[in-house]
Amino acid sequence: MYKANITITLRSSILDPQGKAALHALGELGFKSVQSVRIGKVVEMEIDSDSLAAANQIAEKACKELLANSVMEDYHIELHELVSS
Repeated sequence: MYKANITITLRSSILDPQGKAALHALGELGFKSVQSVRIGKVVEMEIDSDSLAAANQIAEKACKELLANSVMEDYHIELHELVSS
């Protein structure tokens, strides 16, 4: 069993209105040193697979087919083997 931690972010060329709003709000709260904010999402999945390579393939396919918009978003997958107790 593997756990996939997937970070999905807007590509740097895509405007991020939510990040811009957060940057403005942080400035209003006194966080003047914050120069940039980009908002993304994190997806955690537990994958029942025989190998790390197979688990990665499943996570990649899930990102490409559903979780990430390939036109606007990039993603990064981290996989960890879950130790059964």
